[in-house]
Amino acid sequence: MSKTLIIGGVAGGATAAARLRRLDEKMEIILLERGDYISYANCGLPYYIGDVIKEREALLLQTPEAMKKKFNIDVRTGNEAVSIDKEKNRVTIARKDGSTYEETYDDLILATGSSPLKPPIPGIDGEGIYTLWTIPDTDTIRRVVDEKKPETAAVIGGGFIGLEMAENLHKRGIHVSIIEAQNQVMAPIDFEMAQILHENMINNGVDLRLGDGVKEFRRVGDRTEIALASGDLVKADMVILSIGVRPNSLIAKEAGLELNQRGGVKVDKTMRTSHKNIWAVGDIIEIENFVSKQPGMIPLAGPANKQGRIVANNIVSSGKGASDLEEYEGTMGTSIAQVFDFSVGAVGLNEKALKMEGKEKDKDYYVATITQKSHAGYYPMATPMTIKMIFDKSGTIYGAQAVGQDGVDKRIDVLATVIRLNGTIEDLKKLELAYAPPYSSAKDPVNMLGFVAENILRKLVVFRSPEEVEKMKGREDFLVLDIMEDVERSVWAMEPSVHIPLGELRQRLHELPKNKEICTYCAVGVRSYNAARILMQSGFEKVSVLEAGTGFYKSATLDVKKENQKNIDRAEGGSDRGTEDVSRNTADVRIIDCCGLQCPGPIMKVNETLNMMKSGEVMKVSATDMGFARDVESWCKRTGNTYLGATKQGLENIVTIQKGGEGEATGVCKVEEKVEQNLPQGKTMVVFSGDLDKIIASFIIANGAAAMGRPVTMFFTFWGLNALRKSSPVRTQKNLIEKMFALMMPRGIGKLKLSKMNMGGIGTKMMRAVMKQKNVASLEELMKSAMKNGVKLVACTMSMDVMGIKQEELIDGVELAGVATYLGDAEQSNVNLFI
Repeated sequence: MSKTLIIGGVAGGATAAARLRRLDEKMEIILLERGDYISYANCGLPYYIGDVIKEREALLLQTPEAMKKKFNIDVRTGNEAVSIDKEKNRVTIARKDGSTYEETYDDLILATGSSPLKPPIPGIDGEGIYTLWTIPDTDTIRRVVDEKKPETAAVIGGGFIGLEMAENLHKRGIHVSIIEAQNQVMAPIDFEMAQILHENMINNGVDLRLGDGVKEFRRVGDRTEIALASGDLVKADMVILSIGVRPNSLIAKEAGLELNQRGGVKVDKTMRTSHKNIWAVGDIIEIENFVSKQPGMIPLAGPANKQGRIVANNIVSSGKGASDLEEYEGTMGTSIAQVFDFSVGAVGLNEKALKMEGKEKDKDYYVATITQKSHAGYYPMATPMTIKMIFDKSGTIYGAQAVGQDGVDKRIDVLATVIRLNGTIEDLKKLELAYAPPYSSAKDPVNMLGFVAENILRKLVVFRSPEEVEKMKGREDFLVLDIMEDVERSVWAMEPSVHIPLGELRQRLHELPKNKEICTYCAVGVRSYNAARILMQSGFEKVSVLEAGTGFYKSATLDVKKENQKNIDRAEGGSDRGTEDVSRNTADVRIIDCCGLQCPGPIMKVNETLNMMKSGEVMKVSATDMGFARDVESWCKRTGNTYLGATKQGLENIVTIQKGGEGEATGVCKVEEKVEQNLPQGKTMVVFSGDLDKIIASFIIANGAAAMGRPVTMFFTFWGLNALRKSSPVRTQKNLIEKMFALMMPRGIGKLKLSKMNMGGIGTKMMRAVMKQKNVASLEELMKSAMKNGVKLVACTMSMDVMGIKQEELIDGVELAGVATYLGDAEQSNVNLFI
């Protein structure tokens, strides 16, 4: 009968023990654990502190008694292995009372795990400073939170455990500071993706200190003062250390087993150490990275459990004389974490790792970054999700990262599966994934990644990252082109940039230089890609697209220190970004639901609703877009309305707006910051009529306003569209009804008639003759002058469809757009006419 001794009773060790018993009923199995608990849910510890997991017992997956009863395994808690004699197959073990004894083995499994790092910082062992790694650690921290009820906490380190602890302490009503020496949290993802998390944490009221290490801990009264390298001082009632982990490999080192420079135990693919009868699994071992094929250390629970199973299989197989043992093929580092109301997931290599290897973007690898909805945008509660994928020219996927409120786990798991099966971007395009509106879109974000990657490799598009655009904008050879609608630009615009809405681009190509790189941008990247294709096929050789749209750009370029200081200032001033005080009856507040709407849907709905409200009335708007609160605050300042505050309720951002400026209504809290607004000076008119005299009046007014330097928009709809038709017939494909409309309606301004005294056309001829005699410009001249002076002529696309008018029939220089464009211009006007 063989005998296996296992050192370490969590994750890999417990899994190996159970698997061994299932494979060999007669084997003697001894499991040593220096602590009092085995097989507990280490990853669930922060959630018990946060009271998300209510029962402590839920964390204990197995007990020594249960392991003995179910598997006939000799579990010895409070027994620590202190030395290994690998030549005599013998381990010396110390009991809690200090006594020692020896145990022999045929096979030995090292599953000793890792421990939290505690660097030699002055005061780090002081009162009120805790680490979270074991059940006793959890009990201590939970007791402090429950009994002492701290108001403030500082988390040192922005890794998985640090962020999960920050979130759960925040749920307990504790104000949290996160202090991270690096310039970002969550090392497995790239900086620009981490910026989304930074923004969200600040929005949740976290005091986020990046790029600032701890110099000293000082205990002052009942609090700990944390002196930072920058000279700043953070005070906290409790401190949680989450700086990193180190492998518990001292016993392996003293036994003479081969280790790497970081103290990781070296194993072969069968999980055997440098000694034939000793195996190792989990956090203490050096593994091969599945993607790069390079050695490394990736301490994760999933791989540890798989390694424990493989070791058990191989011990039993080798005991039976089998020569072919199962091999562990490496770890991809697939991981996910919940960070407040966001999830962040990663798999494979990040761009930082590739750059450290000396690889260059767009030469050795490519990046596809997209912003997509978590499920169908028309289904309630669709939320934005940003996914970044790294691949090479052969289509091999190196890694991926995703950040969003919903659906991140599904996409990272699908990408991890494709990578594990050596799939390529071609496979992403072909994947047939489950679709229904509550769960996804017909083209899942994973499919979209495949499509975008294909476009990159086929050179149909060149993307610029936010970092690249920041460096290049303002250069003489670089032009940023905003192709969003006017109402969107009123919310936010990149400076410097040129604005040509997508619907106008084909007609205004002559306004753009061909000797510069033109970088297009829009809200999420779809329209800007379409704009880029128009440019690339119209003789523009240097064209690029801002990746993932303006929402991602604004997060990626966020000044974290500046935004964090605003939070600190609010707190010191007694105000809270997360609350607003609207002293009104709920019935007096208009509620608008914009959840799931695709940009610019939310801001357009706000714009339209405010137009129907009276000055001083209040609106509450809910939206799932994280950037909505930031955008609508900027929009309020630009339009003279009052931003009253924002709160978060689950996935929703609730924004409160008062129509008009400060002091226009009573019973409403004052705006935090008043921005002087110039009165709008634009002129807009809806040209509904197709009568000659009314069209002439329209253009006379338009030319007069343009001469005064005022922006003018003429929105032609229904019969007014006839004024924009070419005088000569244009061959187009039309159905019977459209052909009848074309025959019955006047073609162009030369065929328009008077609304009164037309007299079979005689009155019209008399009017034209009198205008010429009195030296009044003809309608043809008025129209040319208006267009020359920058008057915007807009044809209503809905009316064109109804009346069967095609774009080819309209005169050159006319824009095609919908009512949203008119409403956006009308909001900036002080004169609106219906003619």
